[in-house]
Amino acid sequence: MFSLDPRLEASSIFVADLTVCQARLQGDVRWPWIVLIPRRQGLRELEDLDPQDLEAVTREILAAGRAVRAIGAAAARPVEKLNVGALGNIVAQLHVHIVGRRSDDPAWPGPVWGVGAPVDYAVDAADAVTALARAALKA
Repeated sequence: MFSLDPRLEASSIFVADLTVCQARLQGDVRWPWIVLIPRRQGLRELEDLDPQDLEAVTREILAAGRAVRAIGAAAARPVEKLNVGALGNIVAQLHVHIVGRRSDDPAWPGPVWGVGAPVDYAVDAADAVTALARAALKA
């Protein structure tokens, strides 16, 4: 049975359930950012996925990249570079970050983690961005 780590749930907004992963919008308006969490119990590393799930997760990462680019474009801040990472140093549950970066973003060229305080989405903005991401993930 799949359960989402409470820290992932608290820091992100549900977007969609994909074939393998739950897609969530990271709750920080400073970056277009999707987190994918495989809906499998006890995974810590990509190598823990069976080959079919790994293939599906790879396709879902590419789809999340399209969604992140769509979010950036809608905010008139086109993504220049996608950062994709499955770090897990703080939250052990396997999850993959897909972050849209720009040379003028607050953390460029370093990592986004630990840079200032997250800026929450307004409710109406979160609804619009999750709808946009949902549509891009299905494209």
